[in-house]
Order: sequence, then structure tokens, then C-alpha cells
Amino acid sequence: MRLIKEIPHEHYRITVHNYNAKYLLKIELGQFEQVFKIGETDVMSLDELENMMTPQLLSNCLTRFIQMRTDWEMAFQHKNIKK
Repeated sequence: MRLIKEIPHEHYRITVHNYNAKYLLKIELGQFEQVFKIGETDVMSLDELENMMTPQLLSNCLTRFIQMRTDWEMAFQHKNIKK
């Protein structure tokens, strides 16, 4: 996997990687990350990929990050419970 671009953002770490004829758009917040895989032939350029990152998409990512943190905190409470 090869890093090809970092996209500045005030809250997230956003990177674009290239792997197996796909772009991997990684959006990270703290210890959590979301990855979107986009075929190289599905976009015409990196600029087009960057334009797909609308405020709505990033807002939805924040909602998922909050849910991921909640899920992890609930799971973490059960780490020492034997089944």
C-alpha cells in the first residue's frame, strides 16, 4: 500500500493510498479509522476523489466515529468477563 496524498483537515487525518488498482481513502479520528475503497477506474483523478468528500460525508463519518467509540467502550467493559 502506497501513500499518495494527505488531505488537510482540522479534525481528521485524511490520507489516500493506492493498492491493488484501488484508492483507499482513510479517515482517522483518534484510535478509530474508516476506509473507503474506490476503484481507480471509478474516478478520473485525485481531485475528483477529493471533491467527493462533502461536508455531509464527513459529518456522517463523525456520527460513525461516535458510534464506534460507544461500541468499543461497551465491549471494553466486558474484557474480564469469562464466558
